[in-house]
Amino acid sequence: MLSAERFNRIRWRCRRGMLENDIVLSRFLAARGPAMNEEEVAQLDRLLDLPDNELWDLLSGRGEPADPTVTPLLAELRGA
Repeated sequence: MLSAERFNRIRWRCRRGMLENDIVLSRFLAARGPAMNEEEVAQLDRLLDLPDNELWDLLSGRGEPADPTVTPLLAELRGA
């Protein structure tokens, strides 16, 4: 489980400039946020390092990640 401070940091990073990304990420955090484990947080951090357009391509299924370690979390995000 995440500490409140760590969860707030992740939630802040999920605020994006593209509404579509905001919607997907906020729904995911509302459903799974505090229960995420460290591996999932690390995967999400790697995804959040991407520019908005690249992130949206991954979330919408128009692309596949260059980093295969984020694939399990990406599958969950696509379902959110």
